[in-house]
Amino acid sequence: MTAQEPISASQDELLEYRLSLRLGAVHARQRLGLEQASEALIFGQDHHSFHLENLASAPRFIRACLRLSGMLGRGQANSRRLSTVQHRFCLPRLPPAFEGFRLLHLTDLHVDMDEANLVAVIEQIKPLDYDLCVLTGDYRRHTWGAIDGAMAGMKRLREAIHGDAIAILGNHDSIRMVPGLEDMGYQLLLNEHLCLKRGGEQVYIAGVDDAHFYKAHNLHKAGSQIPPHALSVLLSHTPEIWREAAHAGYDVFLCGHTHGGQICLPGGIPLTLDANCPRALGRGYWQRQHMQGYTSPGSGTSVVNVRINCPPEVTIHTLSRHSA
Repeated sequence: MTAQEPISASQDELLEYRLSLRLGAVHARQRLGLEQASEALIFGQDHHSFHLENLASAPRFIRACLRLSGMLGRGQANSRRLSTVQHRFCLPRLPPAFEGFRLLHLTDLHVDMDEANLVAVIEQIKPLDYDLCVLTGDYRRHTWGAIDGAMAGMKRLREAIHGDAIAILGNHDSIRMVPGLEDMGYQLLLNEHLCLKRGGEQVYIAGVDDAHFYKAHNLHKAGSQIPPHALSVLLSHTPEIWREAAHAGYDVFLCGHTHGGQICLPGGIPLTLDANCPRALGRGYWQRQHMQGYTSPGSGTSVVNVRINCPPEVTIHTLSRHSA
């Protein structure tokens, strides 16, 4: 199926049925309906739903500007030069059995955007040592159309990930991707949670559907069955729901979406974060009330495959009861 081919009525009915069994009828119907409405308005006739990445001329215009400034080649090289960032969460309530537990955090991969970037990500994570991989959304290049390219890239990535991989969806991702991703071995959390067990102790991980564009997140559904005093980690595509999450009692909040700005002024000052949140939450570590968060700038790129003053990363979060 190409980006120009609509989903037939029979295909849509079968998909909605499968997703209803997996997610519940309301969630499946809501997400599918919102995606279809969004694709119908993809070039911005409805200015409330406009996104820069949906403007067909935007990539050409930005590339032309960067080429004229002499920064296009440098920006592309930067986007393929990943680093592994080591980060430590100090969590005094962490169960002792989870001391030193390591989470590989991947986000905003846009795997069908740039083949060289995907290869770089795969090579970057292959030698890494971690206990669990978590992915916080945006696997597809566009916010609309075919999913085949993204699915092929995610399959290659899954083969490079050691052990379990827990994922959520972002605003670029279609709910149509869920069955295929789960068949590959990704465990999707869509307003759901799971319990990690080690040495007779537990840590809970919850994940919500996209809260940026589709507003399909449901923190109550995701976490209402988590014991009140248990240590919990929330996966969200965007930092925008930080206030809700903090009041819901999460200890750790992992997200992406912002790309750290992707194209920044010297000093890493972002031109835009495309997120309704304080700029302090736009990249790296932050804390609100008792909740600690980390917004990864991500490994991939959106709109154009360049990064300026904003290097891409994969992140290893180490959970510890003690400061370094």
